[in-house]
Amino acid sequence: MLKDLKALGKESLIYGLSTVGARLLNFLLMPFYTHYLLPAEYGVVATVFSYMAFLNIIYQYGMDQAYMRHYAHKEKAFSTAYSTVLVTSVVFSAALACAPSFWAALGGIGAERGNLVLYAAAILFLDSINVLPFADLRMAHKPFYFAGVRVFSITVNVILNIVFLTRLHMGIEGVFLANLISSLISVAAVPKRFNFSFDRELFGQLAAYSLPLLPAGLGAMAVQVIDRPILLRLAGESAVGIYQANYRLGIFMVLIVSMFDQAWRPFFLERADKPGGPAVFARVLTYFTLVLVWLGMALSFFIPDLARFQVAGRALIHESYWPGLPIVPVVLFAYLVNGIYVNLLAPIIIAKKTKAIMVATLAGALVNVAANFALIPTFGIYGPPWAAFASYCVMALVIYLYGRSYFPVPYELKRLAIVVVTALALCAPALAGAFHGGWQWTAYRLLALSAYPVVLLAAGFFLPEEKQQARALLVRFT
Repeated sequence: MLKDLKALGKESLIYGLSTVGARLLNFLLMPFYTHYLLPAEYGVVATVFSYMAFLNIIYQYGMDQAYMRHYAHKEKAFSTAYSTVLVTSVVFSAALACAPSFWAALGGIGAERGNLVLYAAAILFLDSINVLPFADLRMAHKPFYFAGVRVFSITVNVILNIVFLTRLHMGIEGVFLANLISSLISVAAVPKRFNFSFDRELFGQLAAYSLPLLPAGLGAMAVQVIDRPILLRLAGESAVGIYQANYRLGIFMVLIVSMFDQAWRPFFLERADKPGGPAVFARVLTYFTLVLVWLGMALSFFIPDLARFQVAGRALIHESYWPGLPIVPVVLFAYLVNGIYVNLLAPIIIAKKTKAIMVATLAGALVNVAANFALIPTFGIYGPPWAAFASYCVMALVIYLYGRSYFPVPYELKRLAIVVVTALALCAPALAGAFHGGWQWTAYRLLALSAYPVVLLAAGFFLPEEKQQARALLVRFT
């Protein structure tokens, strides 16, 4: 088991460094936008990219996952999947490009912003034809190449954003032009095994696997981004801009979940038929939750300080966006629950019961939409994070109930409960509003984080073999 966990950790680290590097570079744009875009302008950018994230699912319709599942026939599978995605992406982008003002008005950003639809159509096309080459790199265990391309393209994106907004004063259009150029670079840099062949029988197998993922993907993406269009219509562009800036502060939890997911899927697929696999999967979820709960506490405690941190006389986040800071802890723990959901997907994917994913994500999407419409009129930007949290909880519960009947995994529920109860107990004073700043607040935060492993130890969380391994490591490094 330890050997398998080390293999997962190694690839998670490599993919993670690329994900962390790429997303941190991209994250640098958010503070930059708060100083060079008004909240209303940033709200338009956030809304368009939310639509693009949703459309990406339609453009790709799960073909990357289907290719990974049929990697045993990689040459035929890649060409068949790639040619299909190429043709459909041309059709989808042409549909957008033929009536950009109509789509812009329908999306609530105004018919005069039809040029943004044209940019979106081009970016969506480029990103969709690149998803299979990236999946190929993952399955071929080439994380360094994968990492290099992603980091380089996003570095170009960041640089171009700065140039277009500060030097050329292009405003919103500069944001989209920078993304278009970086997508072009990414497509050019990733190798492809495409040889213009199409296997009809294999396509049927790919489609049978991928198409149930389409509604599932749409549901999952709706949970992530549907709040922006709803918030736009119920609260206006400025509210979306403030919400987006603070929501993006949850990136640190997103990074951990994303880098884990990059390595997790190949990891469990390769070990699906090995003895002891279910026990390994269960232990992974326990350790994942253990680490991310502590990380969520730390980030919740200190991110508001980071947002107000002065750099060259300027706060990292412009003060006009500070009213949204209270949403950050909810966003962080919503993404943590999403990480648990990602863990729980293993039994479903191994058993090829992807319809269960559709049920879970559609249930989550329905909860999300209903909760947003219920909460936004009363709570404004403070409602959507709780809607997302509730959605991920529903998704995790549904997928767990399905998974245990398809491919039983002995999840360590008692140990997971100990982690949750411990975190709630340590955070209770903060949740009750007992501290309002000063040295007492700093001391409490540091004490709570330091006490986390101690309380877990006293509560009987750690197993004897884990204590033994911890002592061995302590001796080794002292």
